[in-house]
Amino acid sequence: MTDSPVAPPSATPDPGTKPRPRVGTAVSKPASRVKMFGVPVGTTVAGAAVLAFRAWSKRRAARQKKIAAPPSPPAPLEPSETQALGSAGDGDISLAAPVVQRTDTSSAPTAPVVPPTADTTESAAAGDHAEAHDTPESPNAPEASNDSEAASDTQTPTPTAPPAPMRAADATVAAQRSALRLGGGQKRIDAQHARGKLTARERIERLLDPGSFEEMAPYIQHRHAGFGLEKEHHPGDGVVTGFGLIEGRRVAVFAQDFTVRGGSFSEVQAQKVGRLLESAATAGLPIIAMLDSVGARIQEGVWSLAGFGDLFWHNTQASGVVPQISLMLGPCAGGAVYSPGLTDFVMMTRGSSYMFITGPDVIKTVTGEEVDVETLGGAHTHAATSGVAHFVADDENGAFQLTRRLLGYLPSNNADDPPDLEPDDRLAPNDAALDQLIPESAAMAYDVRDAIRLIVDRDSFLEVHEEFAPNAVVGFGRLHGRVIALIANQPTHLAGVLDINASDKIARFIRFADAFNIPIVTLVDCPGFLPGAGQEHQGIIRHGAKIVYAYSEATVPKVSVVLRKAYGGAYIVMSSKMIRTDVCFAWPTAEIAVMGPKGAVSILYAKQLAAAAPATRDAERARLEGEFQAQFNTPFAAASSGHIDDVIYPRETRARITAALEFLKDKQPASLPKKHGNIPL
Repeated sequence: MTDSPVAPPSATPDPGTKPRPRVGTAVSKPASRVKMFGVPVGTTVAGAAVLAFRAWSKRRAARQKKIAAPPSPPAPLEPSETQALGSAGDGDISLAAPVVQRTDTSSAPTAPVVPPTADTTESAAAGDHAEAHDTPESPNAPEASNDSEAASDTQTPTPTAPPAPMRAADATVAAQRSALRLGGGQKRIDAQHARGKLTARERIERLLDPGSFEEMAPYIQHRHAGFGLEKEHHPGDGVVTGFGLIEGRRVAVFAQDFTVRGGSFSEVQAQKVGRLLESAATAGLPIIAMLDSVGARIQEGVWSLAGFGDLFWHNTQASGVVPQISLMLGPCAGGAVYSPGLTDFVMMTRGSSYMFITGPDVIKTVTGEEVDVETLGGAHTHAATSGVAHFVADDENGAFQLTRRLLGYLPSNNADDPPDLEPDDRLAPNDAALDQLIPESAAMAYDVRDAIRLIVDRDSFLEVHEEFAPNAVVGFGRLHGRVIALIANQPTHLAGVLDINASDKIARFIRFADAFNIPIVTLVDCPGFLPGAGQEHQGIIRHGAKIVYAYSEATVPKVSVVLRKAYGGAYIVMSSKMIRTDVCFAWPTAEIAVMGPKGAVSILYAKQLAAAAPATRDAERARLEGEFQAQFNTPFAAASSGHIDDVIYPRETRARITAALEFLKDKQPASLPKKHGNIPL
């Protein structure tokens, strides 16, 4: 048999080229070959040597190439992918194939595995056999490391696969997550930012502890058609729901995505939010809602309306079980407003959030009245006039910070106690200043917030409903680290009288504190209920009765302190002993009576004053008022009858309240069995 011409031994063939068949010899099919010791039958000795040399050269070239070549970087993202991920606020996600790091067990590099083909099988088999038995040496090959290379060849482990490209399933997940972060698309995200507003996911990330959010049901989509709905599907359908942490505490949170059809409320939104609220109530987690929606999704018809009903039901079931906080970060119109109205606290942002049942256009059409959005349902309107909003923040970041602070006073559920802090004497106020707080003249006003700040831990008072019904003050504070709910009359506004709005404000706050095991401390300085036909016609009797009902129904520890005036029905409803307040204190300046001296003297001594000479009438009146004050308007008169437990110095107030709450902390009241009461709503 005639040998084929071969390349000189010094010529190293390209590892990527296939060996050519010998001239004049037909290439047999792989299935018909019979191999012995890795060399096809019929091959001459010289041919076998050539085949072995080719295989050895290929392996060596591959090893040298791998040593010299630097590791290849992962494929860069396309510009569109980079822009999409960056706008979604997640620059750490890469769609490129991951680089798998491997640790070699040998100092010798391993050759990449090449899938066998019909043309390479023969060369590889011959090369393996020749290297193991009789490997020829090339005259032009370097001789300095022949021995070490031979040793390395014998120690080379089984070749391992190179880093595998991203699997199709992984690529699909990455693409879906990228689509989630884009919401309704980059143009709508840009429009949201142009309004000074964040996207739903950005809001969640800023509210929660970093990296703590766990999303629920991110891929669910609507099932409706008509009006173009069948052409537009977005994962999540305009709401992001899940769980996370705030200061290490578990919370449930959902945020409407205005970039998806204006955040319109749909059947899918109702399903997602309803499941979240149900899970949160079962697990005992506070619920935080971030609302930014144009209202119901009209295209879904009754399905959207039914979704609202389901949401309201879940809000009601969770009420009194877990705290519910609503953050109004955009529009909220129509039936959608009832969900935040059912929650415990509503927070709005100035200039960007508004709420109303019917919008300005509808009002103009029906009644002819022209009103702008801000006047109709802006933050100031609902904070100061309607009382729907409990807090107002300047922007979204301020709302997030305020929410985190508010949550620091609230328990996670109605079975937990409020989150107390370790007592710190450095936070004690200058309570001695309380002795100079009350003016000498009963006609002069003072700010009751000063009294509150001189009683509670320094900088711990968080006022609720600050702009609404300013003649009453409510809020949270701490006494030696323990959370308390504070209620007080405000002499600087309407002399601290009770009216319809103040009654609603106080009663609602009492019921929240009682539902979540927060002790109630009341500071009393109230001359009575606001007189007037308007108040009577609007139902001051019904609204004032709410305060009596709320205090009487509350079972948490209750402590009251009469600072100055406590007249008539106002004394009774403002946490008096008769409606089962546990401990009642009074300052020496307290005036507890059916009415003030002037009114009482005018009624009791009307005939005597009429008979007095005009020149002495004023002096007689002053004498009678002084006698009435000494006999009836002193706190010791109420203390002698048991309606006041003790008359204390103002500087003792902090210590005495703290001691009373410590004494009452394990209070276990008994109530008559009933389904529920019937509060005069």
